Amino acid sequence: MNVQIRAKDVTLHDNTRAHIESAIDGFSKYTLDITTVNVNVKAEKKGVSIEFDIHIAHSEPVIINQTDDNLDTAIDLAIERASKALRRLHTKVVDHKNTSVKDLEILDV
Repeated sequence: MNVQIRAKDVTLHDNTRAHIESAIDGFSKYTLDITTVNVNVKAEKKGVSIEFDIHIAHSEPVIINQTDDNLDTAIDLAIERASKALRRLHTKVVDHKNTSVKDLEILDV
């Protein structure tokens, strides 16, 4: 998995960068084929904006934008929203794989 963290007009400390990287490592529990994760952190007029751009093989990318006054709060909310989106995608993929024609024929009998 390729991970890029970029900051524009914001200073990211080592512990903040480590927090983002550990959250991205946690995304692997959804067993999706995540190829690239781009994280953009930039200063806005009213706080900080975080963007997670998660590319998944054989699927549309998941893009999460979060703005907040506090950097840590924005990061935590973005991570939570990304986890929720990946969990929903994982459930969709798993449920789709479990339904087959044979299962449907058995239910009809």
